[in-house]
Parts: sequence; structure tokens; C-alpha cells
Amino acid sequence: MFDYNKEAEWYDASRGGEPRAAAAASAVLGMLPEGTRTLLDVACGTGTVTRRLAATGLDVTGVDAAYGMLRRAAEQLPGRVILADSRQLPFSSSSFDAVSAIWLLHLLDDAALVVAEAARVLRPGGVFVTTVDKAASHDVGSDIDAVMAPRPRRAPRDEAGMVTGFAADSGLVPEGRSAFPGRGQGRTPARAAADVRRGWYTLLRPGDPLTEELASLLEELPDQHVPRAEPEFKLRSFRKPGPRVA
Repeated sequence: MFDYNKEAEWYDASRGGEPRAAAAASAVLGMLPEGTRTLLDVACGTGTVTRRLAATGLDVTGVDAAYGMLRRAAEQLPGRVILADSRQLPFSSSSFDAVSAIWLLHLLDDAALVVAEAARVLRPGGVFVTTVDKAASHDVGSDIDAVMAPRPRRAPRDEAGMVTGFAADSGLVPEGRSAFPGRGQGRTPARAAADVRRGWYTLLRPGDPLTEELASLLEELPDQHVPRAEPEFKLRSFRKPGPRVA
């Protein structure tokens, strides 16, 4: 996994920036039950999504385990962000009306712990909203995807059925589904080749023969700087049973 302390400096610019954050925040807000007042945004990163959630009047708290990311979030949300691991949250049980985890579960071998902690800190009637199937979202049927098809792949850690199982194990029930576009994230062949060479695809080691072969094939594609189709990210929400507690 990348060092997100180092990635913080260019994280937003390399991942769609404000347009993508706006699309994500709007989708999350559309999945919150009426009357939601408090929300915990786990792995809040630089805070671009979290800031938009807070701008609606919600009492929002953000947590992230990477100091570099959190430092940037603190500039946007002073007093509202905390350095913490999403797998061991520093909050009492039944503390929040909603918990969101955007672009997190795909990074973790122990994603079930995040879901369990989200369930613990949720109040009865509250919802946990998370992205699922992130890696698959980037396969849009482009010529870039065709070149990259032979690459080795990790088993997804955030496959929708798997996450639903984690939720059930933690006492949560399926509530809703949604999706939003990855604004500004249509890949170009030139960028894809650079990502391959720098180790973006974790099972393609820089300098390995297959890495160089794939990067070279990407550099032979037409329209090197023309973005292909944008991904569409999937959201799922899960509810904690019980009457809502005021």
C-alpha cells in the first residue's frame, strides 16, 4: 500500500480533485436517513469530501491514520479531525447517526474490522455508507484496460458481497445502493504507463519485465493524452437495527 503521508501533497490533484469530491459527497448525503445530525467520516484523507459533508450543517468528525493527509484536512476542517485508526476508533459505542468510509476498504486485508467499528459507534437506526468494488470500477472497457488485462491482480477486499457479509456479521442490514462518477479520473495512456512504472499497480514491481512490457504497450496506444471514460464508483449503505435514539 502507498505511503499516504507522502501521497498527501498531490493526492487530490491526481484523483479528480474537487469535482470528484463533490460527486462523492452528494452521493453519500443522498443515502443518509432523514434526521441525521452527526456523521463520522473514517479515512477522511485530505478532507475534500468531509468538508462538503460538513457544509450541509451536519456535525461531522473526520479521522485518518496518516498524519500527512490529516494535516491537510485540518486546514479545511479545523477542530473537526482526529488522528486515529479506523479499525480501532477512539469513540464510545452509539456515538454517531452515520459513518462513511469512502475509498478505504479496498486498501485493507482486515476490512471487516472497519465495518465492525462502524457498527459499534453507530446509534440504533443509523447507517454505514461505504464504497465497494473500487478496483473493478476503473475497468471501463477501454484500450488501456485491454493492455492491462494480463496483469496479476489481488483478490478484492471490498467486493460488494464480501462487505455485505462483514456488515451482517456486525449486526448491520442492507439499506441502499447508489453510484457516482469519478470526475476527472478518466485515464490516459501516458498517465497509465507512468503509474505502471512507479508501482501504482502493487503486483507489478518497478523494473520487472512484465511491468516494462505493459508500460511500453501503453505508450504505443493512440491519443496518449486523451482521457478515456471515467469510472463509476458504487456505494452501499447498511443500517443498524433499532429505533433511532435522539
